[in-house]
Amino acid sequence: MTELGREYGEGLYALCVEEDIACEALEELDQLRKLFNENPDFCRLLGNLSISKQERVGILDAALRGQVHQYILNFLKILCERGIIGEFGGCVDAYRTFFNRDNKVVEAVVTTSVPLDENRRAQLLDKLRNMTAKKIIMVEKVDPAVMGGVLLEMEGKRYDNTLRHRLDTMRQMLTSEV
Repeated sequence: MTELGREYGEGLYALCVEEDIACEALEELDQLRKLFNENPDFCRLLGNLSISKQERVGILDAALRGQVHQYILNFLKILCERGIIGEFGGCVDAYRTFFNRDNKVVEAVVTTSVPLDENRRAQLLDKLRNMTAKKIIMVEKVDPAVMGGVLLEMEGKRYDNTLRHRLDTMRQMLTSEV
């Protein structure tokens, strides 16, 4: 996330908290991010500086009026007018960071070699909740290269209990000079 994304995301978050719509706004921002990722041509159009500001803002307004909260639409218009619509993803990241901090939410990225079954997922969530005393949002990734175990990334820390990591550690120990 860029400094610009952080600054704008924080500003939007402060406004949404003040107006008591922080949770709803986060949901809309996530939906918009998904929409923009699925329609990159739309974002390129909004970021095309050869089109006048008024036209770009008009396109945005026509597409989203009544679909998102007015504050979110106005925020997007500001990004569009200033030619920084490409910073939208960073703004959403910053918004989420401030939201998570204030609401005691932790995002945990869990990588395993095979998808977790419901029982293992529930056990891991319980363990993480007990460990942090916070609400956990778990993002699951599957990477056969981990070969077994769990790689956990949470709150800026990495917990690697994968078979791949253990094998690499043993290899280092065996090949290092004593």
